[in-house]
Amino acid sequence: MTRYEQTKINLQAEPKTWLVTGVAGFIGSNLLEHLLKLNQTVIGLDNFATGHQYNLDEVQGLVTAEQWAKFTFIEGDIRNYQDCETALTGNVDYVLHQAALGSVPRSIADPLTTNAANITGFLNMLQAAKEANVKSFTYAASSSTYGDHPALPKVEENIGNPLSPYAVTKYVNELYAGVYARTYGFKTIGLRYFNVFGQRQDPNGAYAAVIPKWTAAMIKCEDVYINGDGETSRDFCFIENTVQMNILAATASEGAKDEVYNVAVGDRTTLNELYAAINDTLQKLNYNTSNKAKYLDFRVGDVRHSQANITKAKEKLGYSPDFKIKDGIEIAVDWYCKASNAR
Repeated sequence: MTRYEQTKINLQAEPKTWLVTGVAGFIGSNLLEHLLKLNQTVIGLDNFATGHQYNLDEVQGLVTAEQWAKFTFIEGDIRNYQDCETALTGNVDYVLHQAALGSVPRSIADPLTTNAANITGFLNMLQAAKEANVKSFTYAASSSTYGDHPALPKVEENIGNPLSPYAVTKYVNELYAGVYARTYGFKTIGLRYFNVFGQRQDPNGAYAAVIPKWTAAMIKCEDVYINGDGETSRDFCFIENTVQMNILAATASEGAKDEVYNVAVGDRTTLNELYAAINDTLQKLNYNTSNKAKYLDFRVGDVRHSQANITKAKEKLGYSPDFKIKDGIEIAVDWYCKASNAR
């Protein structure tokens, strides 16, 4: 039995109270779904800046009425300290802080708003959680923190210079987390996400992630645009692996805290390979995907290659990613096809 399987058994035997910020978003709503299915009590905080009510509605349809009754939603903004305090008034055990403004291009276009959400909002939630004396605080960090460091695979201890305002904000999160451990004895865990994808990731908008954006376009027989020559590579991580890491981190021993961990599968997929995988999956689902990909200039602020070393997560948290990119693509693309037909 893996540590994750044992952890889920333990949680069902002794349910806890969780706060998930950004609960109406992609990662947040998947965390909500898994926690409710484990019969946990969940408080969710979101301002719907990038989250959606329909994500919460979908989760409600996937759990029992009894499980849904264990969820309390608070519409609020992490940039408002009082909202953070309010979310933590219910004797919260574990905080999973997912709320943030993602996207490198968005941060380049609007660094002030990204800073307010990702630094001021993070500090508000960190301080409120410390004051509430929660058992653990796990936050969404980012692989963008590696910046221009050339080595592959990426090891947590070796980072370079940030290449975007977004990367700066995520690095500052880690700096604040370290200061809170040293100054106040409040130890946290940061999860450096590597290109997380899966069901409920928004395909719409200028800053949509590549997998849902391409899938949505291909379903409609629209053009797919690839930045650069298509040989840029990423360590794509399916949402189920990310949920596993959050739950393992939240319940980790004190010795595993005051650390950052890579959240990935330890592999690399080029954009050309990704396009082919999505295309193949759609054809299996009887979609006509005859449009060819079109290539654009390289995007400002992007790193050329990204791949994680996940040894630390395996050894200290018991992480064992169950889903490779092919498995995740098949599940995610099938979900997008059904969602596009339903809406």
